[in-house]
Amino acid sequence: MVNTRESGYIALMAVLIVGAAATAIALVLLVSGSDAQRSALIEQQSKQARVLAIACGQEALQQIHDNLAFSGTATLTMGQGSCSYVVAVSAPTTRSIVATGTVGNVIRKLQAACTVNIANISLTSWQEISP
Repeated sequence: MVNTRESGYIALMAVLIVGAAATAIALVLLVSGSDAQRSALIEQQSKQARVLAIACGQEALQQIHDNLAFSGTATLTMGQGSCSYVVAVSAPTTRSIVATGTVGNVIRKLQAACTVNIANISLTSWQEISP
């Protein structure tokens, strides 16, 4: 015959084991959920930073359009991020542009080159580069 005291210990141990397992499962679900949220936030910030880099690249092209001799830098703040650009004169009719978009800790960067003359501006390259 089973002692009631031993049955109580067995029941208590079973409850403790099941409780520990449930706690472990809850912690795993909680941690994986926060990782998914963090990944989604970083992805969203990356897209926003890319859009900001493109906006600054286009602003740099507008500056070149308005003044064919333009070279210089500028920083713009838009929404939850900022962007900056650098326009350098590579040759008398060639300009290089580096535009950087930043949102939070995420940075996206692009590089462009264009040829300028009095009649038009020809974009010769436009590519994303690693920051």
